[in-house]
Amino acid sequence: MTDMLQKCLLCPRACGADRTTGRGRCGAGHMMEAARAALHFWEEPPLSGTRGSGAVFFSHCPLGCVFCQNRQISRRKAAGQTLTVDMLARTMLSLQAQGAHNINLVTGTHYAPHIIEALRLAKQNGLQLPVIWNSSGYETPQTLALLDGWIDIYLPDYKYYSAYYAARYADAADYHETAVTAIGEMLCQTGTPQYDANGLLTRGTIIRHLMLPGLAGDTAQVLRDIATRFDGALVSLMRQYTPFAMQDWPELDRAITDEEYGEACALFRSLGLSGFFQQGGAVSESFIPAFDGTGLEV
Repeated sequence: MTDMLQKCLLCPRACGADRTTGRGRCGAGHMMEAARAALHFWEEPPLSGTRGSGAVFFSHCPLGCVFCQNRQISRRKAAGQTLTVDMLARTMLSLQAQGAHNINLVTGTHYAPHIIEALRLAKQNGLQLPVIWNSSGYETPQTLALLDGWIDIYLPDYKYYSAYYAARYADAADYHETAVTAIGEMLCQTGTPQYDANGLLTRGTIIRHLMLPGLAGDTAQVLRDIATRFDGALVSLMRQYTPFAMQDWPELDRAITDEEYGEACALFRSLGLSGFFQQGGAVSESFIPAFDGTGLEV
């Protein structure tokens, strides 16, 4: 683990920081940091089920979109508390004891080596739930290779088709080519979606796309690319974008309209995509959980 942190190349930023003595571009240092672990009921239905997904929200993020709804924990100076591998393993086992349908690791790329060790320990001590890798889609093939065999369900975003928007909102002009390569690898690892007797997903990949205001054309290109590139993949078309303090990006300072979302849903259907839509009630800051350390086993 230490070797990977001394010159960190875990995400596509490849900043090369020595995280054993400092912090990477993402803000992460040598130890894991997280801000919440709890039953989460706002994922897609075959993930949340009736008892909730056991979500662990990690601090910091390699991508860092300007509009991130989890901004309290995704920034370089992020909320959170330090976790050891043992603490994370105990947190996952606690979520299993609470009845979680799965373990949902939210934005953990920069802690991938730590998480693998925690999963190893948790499984040795009785963890039996499917494990979700909930990701921005901005991943390297090398890190995904580390995760192969440890992750049952991938939940990647496909945020941008246009390099212009990716650069403007995430300083990541390479997002499109990076994400489609990563998603392809995720689909290869998980194969055809598998469900249990209650209709809960036990293995597979769901590609998410969050609509942004005024970017209907980019959404259309994302959906067409998925239909062409990832035939048969499950897709989640999300409308939960909630603007906040967007003075520097006034074009993003509004919610998605019913008309915009309706047109995207119509295209989704016409392309023969399969998956999930969101109701208008998803547009609310009440869907953003409290990042106060709840549920972390210390």
